[in-house]
Amino acid sequence: MDSYVVKDGKKLRCGYTTGSCAAAAAKAAAWMLFSGKFLETISLLTPGGFRLNLHIMKINRDGDSVSCAVKKDSGDDPDITNGALIFASVSRQNEPGICIEGGKGVGRVTKPGLDQPEGAAAINSVPRQMIRENVEEICRMFDYHGGLTVVISVPDGEELAKKTFNPRLGIIGGISILGTSGIVEPMSDKALIETIRLELQQRKSNGCENIILTPGNYGVNYIQNELGVDSDIPVMVSNFIGETLDICSELAFQHILLVGHIGKLVKIAGNMMNTHSRYGDCRMEIIASHAAASGLSSEKTAEILECATCDEALRILYENDLAAITLTRIMDRICENLQHRLQGNIEIGVIMFSNKYGCLCETENAGRILHFFKEV
Repeated sequence: MDSYVVKDGKKLRCGYTTGSCAAAAAKAAAWMLFSGKFLETISLLTPGGFRLNLHIMKINRDGDSVSCAVKKDSGDDPDITNGALIFASVSRQNEPGICIEGGKGVGRVTKPGLDQPEGAAAINSVPRQMIRENVEEICRMFDYHGGLTVVISVPDGEELAKKTFNPRLGIIGGISILGTSGIVEPMSDKALIETIRLELQQRKSNGCENIILTPGNYGVNYIQNELGVDSDIPVMVSNFIGETLDICSELAFQHILLVGHIGKLVKIAGNMMNTHSRYGDCRMEIIASHAAASGLSSEKTAEILECATCDEALRILYENDLAAITLTRIMDRICENLQHRLQGNIEIGVIMFSNKYGCLCETENAGRILHFFKEV
């Protein structure tokens, strides 16, 4: 790949998806099946318009079947499938058309709400289309009008899948063959948001009308240890608060409980719906302004502005008996911004905590919404 993106001032190399690997391997195997020859590279046009020239590996001809592999290259994206071999085996079949199946190391869908129906191989729609179109191109090239079976496999897929969301989503036995553009953009926000969307869609398809959201592992641990809710119930949304709320509105959930560390949630009081530090860090300014409005002296307010952590700012508030009123003001502003984003479509409750001080503040409806999940 000669395509790059710039993130935080760094030039990062793009890679290509498992879907592109599968389509390229299938195209190459079909070409070798009909031609009787071998080839070292294959050209593939991705849905995103990029032309890839991919190296073909592990070629094997067995009677009226050919298999080969393409090595996944994630570029500078920290993808656990980087370096995995994606195999395609192509063979003639009696029935017309192209049958695409998953072999060893490709997961199988066991729950509703995913891209593929229950029982199907976890080869998503766009990769399936890529495989089909590229194999059909080879069929036309050789004037072949019969049927073909294409089996995609990933020898290390079952082990790799343990490091993904697949087991949690109900995809068992291996990884998913994914991709929409065919290209992996390093540290892509879009890819992470689509992962969140996928989990929320699945929850909705399984009958869930209420959802717990939390930015990350701090929240999951707090939800399990302090709120008594199983750790599989919350959906981790990373920094994408706003986008996740939009998805929840689109899917028409009835209630949301947002549980998070003050270091993340306080930013929402400043209407920062993406809480990543690259979009700004206004934590101390928000805490200081609400503390001052609650009666904190200018000297102590200045101390908060110099704090490096929220816990240090909280210490000042507690020492001056202003924690409760300040946190209530902050929570009111958080709720105002969340409700504005949701446009009144969903009832939302919030619990904000600190690892050092525990529960800091919660909305009046938080306990009632929490009760839905304790009944699960």
